Amino acid sequence: MPIALTNAQIRFLRGQAHDLKAMLQVGGKGITEALVAEVELALEHHELIKVKVAGEDREARDAMITSLTERADAALVQRIGHTAVLYRPSRDKRQIVLPRG
Repeated sequence: MPIALTNAQIRFLRGQAHDLKAMLQVGGKGITEALVAEVELALEHHELIKVKVAGEDREARDAMITSLTERADAALVQRIGHTAVLYRPSRDKRQIVLPRG
């Protein structure tokens, strides 16, 4: 089930992600099961992560980001160039409290 975020929540998360460094990088092999598992683990622990996506073609990068977002059951907060910001609330202990509507 995709996560629905309001514009206010997206703005809040973009502000939170501003100082983050990219945790993971998608390489030449593309989206593998190991990468998806690593993204899910990082999202469970941090809730908000940056992922760098290698690739010269913009459409290919967009497709990889979309695929990774869907497979990790996360929300795409922002995409700038080669970097995507993903959010998914933790199942065990939530650290980020989103603003209402």
